[in-house]
Amino acid sequence: MPLLRERQNLTETAFIEVVIWHVPKSVSGSGHNYKYSLVLVVEGVCVVRYDNELGKGDHRHVADHEVAYRFIDPTLDASTSPFQARMRRRFDIYA
Repeated sequence: MPLLRERQNLTETAFIEVVIWHVPKSVSGSGHNYKYSLVLVVEGVCVVRYDNELGKGDHRHVADHEVAYRFIDPTLDASTSPFQARMRRRFDIYA
């Protein structure tokens, strides 16, 4: 069962979905005990996704690009996370 599962509609055609699990052992490639998926979907297309897929560690997908990033513990201030910063820039939310 996830620690957090939340969906926020931004517009009629865009939403954010955040799912975070606490896992007993870190996912291969990550140095923490969270498994997560943070996504922005616009018009049915996932345009931004942060996750820690098995073996890849913490990374983000933007359009067709995938790049590693520094994970920020979700128990800290969520407004400082890279995902929230990207959403603020794109949709002026979480201000």
